[in-house]
Amino acid sequence: MQLHSYVLKIRVIPNAKKNKIIDWRNDTLKIKLTAPPIKGKANKMLFKFLAKKLNIKSSEIEIIKGEKSRDKLVRIKGLDKFALDFLL
Repeated sequence: MQLHSYVLKIRVIPNAKKNKIIDWRNDTLKIKLTAPPIKGKANKMLFKFLAKKLNIKSSEIEIIKGEKSRDKLVRIKGLDKFALDFLL
């Protein structure tokens, strides 16, 4: 099995009632998170949420751009080619 690294555009909507993927629009994945956008809490929740959905370690996820923004570029390492299809 070949593992890859993927870069995704993600739009985070903090302070939601529950964590969930909303949709995939204009090459951006929209995700609602319950955490507030304070002191990196939403970023930490994003890592945990994606790691659980993709069955990888949260350490395999990194923010390339947009650490303090709702719009982020995120690199996800250690995926097989079908993992993102499952997420989306």
